[in-house]
Formats: sequence, C-alpha cells, structure tokens
Amino acid sequence: MNKMKHNGILFFILLLTATSALTAAPPLSGGGTSFVVSKFQADSRGLFSLPAPNLSLVRRDNFFIGDSFFRGAWITAPASTAARDGLGPIFNTNSCQTCHIKDGRGHPPDTEEEMISTLVRISVPDAEGAAPEILARSGGVTPHPVYGDQIQNRAILGHAPEANVSFTWETIPGKFPDGQTFSLRRPSLVVSNPGYGDFGAATRYSPRVAQPMIGVGLLDTIKTADIEALADPDDTDGDGISGRINQVWDVQTKTVVSGRFGWKAEQPTVRQQVAAAFFGDIGITTTLFPSMHLTEPQKILSGLPHGGHPEVSDEILNFVTFYSKTLAVPAQRSHDNPVVVAGRSLFLEAKCHTCHVETFTTGKDNEFPELSLQEIHPYTDLLLHDLGEGLADERPVYSADGQEWRTAPLWGIGLAALVNQNSNFLHDGRARTLEEAILWHGGEAEVSRNTYFKMTAGDRRKLIAFLESL
Repeated sequence: MNKMKHNGILFFILLLTATSALTAAPPLSGGGTSFVVSKFQADSRGLFSLPAPNLSLVRRDNFFIGDSFFRGAWITAPASTAARDGLGPIFNTNSCQTCHIKDGRGHPPDTEEEMISTLVRISVPDAEGAAPEILARSGGVTPHPVYGDQIQNRAILGHAPEANVSFTWETIPGKFPDGQTFSLRRPSLVVSNPGYGDFGAATRYSPRVAQPMIGVGLLDTIKTADIEALADPDDTDGDGISGRINQVWDVQTKTVVSGRFGWKAEQPTVRQQVAAAFFGDIGITTTLFPSMHLTEPQKILSGLPHGGHPEVSDEILNFVTFYSKTLAVPAQRSHDNPVVVAGRSLFLEAKCHTCHVETFTTGKDNEFPELSLQEIHPYTDLLLHDLGEGLADERPVYSADGQEWRTAPLWGIGLAALVNQNSNFLHDGRARTLEEAILWHGGEAEVSRNTYFKMTAGDRRKLIAFLESL
C-alpha cells in the first residue's frame, strides 16, 4: 500500500514539474520543498499532504511511516496493535489528522455543536510554585487544580470526560466608507457538564483551532538570530510595531529558549509541539511528557490499562516529527496576474509586511538537509504582537500576554477552503474570510486594518487576490 502510494505521488510530482516548466516559475514559498499547484489538482483536497519534492527515495519512506502514525487512530489499551494503543483515558481526539484536517486547519463548532478540531486551553492566575515540567506543558501559567491546562472533552468507554465545550455566536454588522456592508462574528465559549467538579470563577479559557502543518520544518530551521533581529519590544524605531520573542521552556535541554510554534509561540521546536499534542490532545505519553499527572478528583482514572511507558516510543515520535517537518509547501499561484501584482503593492502600502515578513533564508540542519539553506517566503516573523482587545483571550502564555499572538504564516492560505472545505481564520476560527480576519486586527495592526478599511472596493479585492495567491 505504501509502495503504491509512494510511486503514485512520485509520478504526480514529476508530472507537476514537467507541467510547470511550460510557464514562468512562480515564487517557491518553501524553497526546494515547494511544489507547483497545477490544474490537475483543482479538485484535490490533499494539497497539504505531499512529501517535499527534494526528499530522497529513502527519506521518503520515513515520511510515509510518519504519515501512517499521523493519520492513524489511537485506541484504548490493551490491544493487539501495541504500537497504537494507550488512548486517553481523557482526550480531545484519537488522531492527529482529526484536528489538522488533511494537514490543514481545524474549524470551530457551529452553535451547540461539540468541538472536534478545536481545543480549549485553561489556567488560573497564579503561576508561583509550579514545577518546570508542568509549566512546560501549561505555557508558564498555573494549570487548573482539577482540570490541568486543557479541557479534554472526551473519555474512554465507561468514564467521564472533563466537560462538554461548544460555542454560541454573536453577529456584528459593519459598513465600509464606500457603503459596502460586512458582518463579523464573535464566539462565546460554553462549558457544561463538568465531570470532576466546578471550574470556578477564576478560570481563564482560550479556544484554539488547529493550525496548518505545512512549512513547520522550515520555520524550525530559521536561525534564532534572524528572528531576534526583527524583534523590537520597546518600539525603538517608532513605527508602532513592537514584536517580541516568547521565552519558553525546552523540555529536552531544560533551558529557556525562544518559542516559535503555537498560537502564542509557546513551543520551541516541532518535536516538542508534536509530543505536547500527543499528550494533551490524545492522552498518550512520550519521553518528553512521560506522566499523566491526574489530579485528586481524577484519581478514579488512575490504574487503568495503558500503552506502556511511554506509550509513544521515541522511534514513533521521531517518525511523526519527520513527517511534520517535511511536508511540501505549495508555491505561490498567479503571481504574475496584474490583479495579484497590484494586490501585493497594496499589501506593502498597508504595511502588512511589517509583521508578515516575506522572506527568510533557513539555517543549516545536518539532520534535515532538505530544509537547510532554503530561501523561503512564509509571511511571518514568528514574533508576538498585540492585536488589540477584540482578539484578546486574557490568558497569558509564558511572556505572551492576553492580547498578544504569534504572527500566523500566510503561505498556502489561499488554498484553505479547497483543502478543508472551510476558511476559518484566527486563533478561534471566527473569521470566515480573509477580509474578516483583516477587519479583526487591532493593536499594533490597527493602522494596517484601517488602511484596508479605507480602500476602494476594487483595491480591497486586489489585496485579497494577492493573499489568495499565496
């Protein structure tokens, strides 16, 4: 099965390469890991699940092994499939792919629908006295004394989940100066049926939609010095932009390092991000996060069958990390279309590029030569920025405060609806379109938002066309 899939994708990539030679080369967003989206893929939803074209045949085998563990469902222990058992006892989902749909983004629930590809981070205000390994999982804030740092809304058969979680939605109408109307929507979190006691009034909640997987290995390979060079925490240049690096805990090195993954840049590496997701989302342990740390009211769950110590071996963790880091990145499309070219100019005029930085050159990584020394165009600075009260969750994560969010990469964003059959942007998926996402920007991005707001309808369409080309 893997061999057939392997040969089919290899032929497909060769076909794309031959086809793309007939047209002007588009900007390769992911350098040598990029592929050209062709007309043959117009109805494909697997655009974010291809291996990087510069992977060797031998290395591609590692990719497909990792893919099988990323897609496959984990099951309760004991089971005959020992490599995949140990689910729960409380969890959010039973596979990575369930949240990162087709390796793309998740989606928020409709009204009263139970969350599937969205999770809820929780904490209480006082972080003093918490152990470093607990802070590494919770983001430097004190986990809830009963429910930890994340609400697990599912449980294995015969046991209670932590709670049910859903959204209600508020519609906010608006109008551009030229008279064109729009509407935004704001979610309100509903937490019901707590399984192990009351959450309490002090609990802070933050819904998070799963992010796309493409390009994370390249972002992992960007030199820290290049990110530090973009940071301006005190806004010394007076441009109103004060990007900051989130200082986070690295579980492997036992040191404080720069964060670059997650909605608030709370994870330092792809490997730790993967291990944290295994632990928090699926309820399975790794050598990075080896203990479940059940609280006293949850002791009823202790002593249940498990999938070993740890439940995910380092070998499997490494395969899933390899898969995550070597997914192909789609090249920009229609880059020479006059509308897209004009839209890019408007993007620059609105100073969107101040945070959504276009170009980096990755560092050297001997373990991943495919990712090394690549010129890439992710449109992110991996820094924290204050996006205003409208997007605030009032929950700090390490040095990130409640209004700060990491700049989201924009590569592949125009393919969101094709891959996932929806376009839910921002941390809680409230924005149904790119325009709605722009209009929610405040704080440091308010000048850019207002510039877009004052554009003519034609110019707004051009800027959106540029984003859709990425």
